[in-house]
Amino acid sequence: MILWKGWRLISGNEGNVSGYLKDSLMEENERFKNRGDVSMVKSSEIRNPFLLPYEFNIENMEKIIGAVNESGKAFSDYLEFLEVLERTQTEMPAWVTENRVILDLNTLKLRDFSKGGDGIYTLLVPPYSGHTSTIVDFAPEQSLVITLLENGINKVCSIDWKSATEYTKYYDIDNYLSELDICIDELGGRVNLAGMSQSGWLIAMYAARFPNKVNTLTIAGAPIDTDAGETKIKDYANKYPMEFFDGLVAAGGGIMRGDFVLAGYKSIYPNVQYLNKYVSLYENINKPPCIRMFEIFERWYEHTIDLPGKWYLQVVKEIFRENRFFKGEFVGLGKKLSLGNIKCPVYLLAGERDVLAPKEQVFNAEERLGTSKSEIVKDIANGGHIGLVMAKVPLMENWPKIIEWIKAHSASRL
Repeated sequence: MILWKGWRLISGNEGNVSGYLKDSLMEENERFKNRGDVSMVKSSEIRNPFLLPYEFNIENMEKIIGAVNESGKAFSDYLEFLEVLERTQTEMPAWVTENRVILDLNTLKLRDFSKGGDGIYTLLVPPYSGHTSTIVDFAPEQSLVITLLENGINKVCSIDWKSATEYTKYYDIDNYLSELDICIDELGGRVNLAGMSQSGWLIAMYAARFPNKVNTLTIAGAPIDTDAGETKIKDYANKYPMEFFDGLVAAGGGIMRGDFVLAGYKSIYPNVQYLNKYVSLYENINKPPCIRMFEIFERWYEHTIDLPGKWYLQVVKEIFRENRFFKGEFVGLGKKLSLGNIKCPVYLLAGERDVLAPKEQVFNAEERLGTSKSEIVKDIANGGHIGLVMAKVPLMENWPKIIEWIKAHSASRL
């Protein structure tokens, strides 16, 4: 990222900080323009989200420099700022709760956090959308895993998604359904299944394909009906031709690079992602609790995993552009999958301020599910998208309700 490169270039100079910052940004932008790609930066027809960092810094350079100068921080604070950023760029996100890997497959590891005891497993399926799975075990005080364990779910496992490789770059959705099935068989053949975001539709597909293997289904912030609501993801998927997405995959040698996916996410709130959060970091550089949470989140957010190119293109075309799963037209593991095949109790959780999967995309599943209406719960959390599985309010207010619901439907199996 240009902004990050600019900060690093001033770290050994105590002179004109804003001058060095401005010069380095200008140098990087000139280097970018000299590659002949400048026509892609600005367009009267389309604003390319994957090149937005370059355009944003060109347009906002004076604002960035002004924010630095107006902060009034001592040079030691600038160095601390740089050190914080460097840690977020170099240190990997980690699981905070003790666990053991009980399966190691091509697309995932299966981690067991259980405290022991009998009964049915609850299997978490974290988002598979370019970030690591540690979001469900984010921090000691903000962990979905810990919330489950502390509220009486003693047998907890989580999928830990792997980054795509040369070997797996041709994998599609069927491969992920197959390896999820292996995990569930390993856990006894029937589980309480909870998935979030892009894994929400995956576990719904699984429940439609293998209805007898799912005891309860919890879907949080998942785009089940991708025609509903207005989102940037939906806008991007339908605005750009498939050739554009083909080009992104080709640029990664058949792999959709996580950095490309991250650039798309950041383009939704460019002011926040390329300016405001760094200004906020400056303002709070002497507040250890703020620094700690910034580091934990940015370490997770900035470290991406790659996606198989074939899987990614299938998701863009069949899930987001054509909405095949919601319409009952998606073929998974040799069969058309219908939400109507799902008969188990279902809990639908949406975020009040979710701009990636608004509540309509989640709640519209109710009209197609084969589950009895009395066995479908719809709930709205006070938060956005990522916060559904790691923010304090949903973890304290919504997930305890979900846990009691899971326990009530698992009584004979606990």
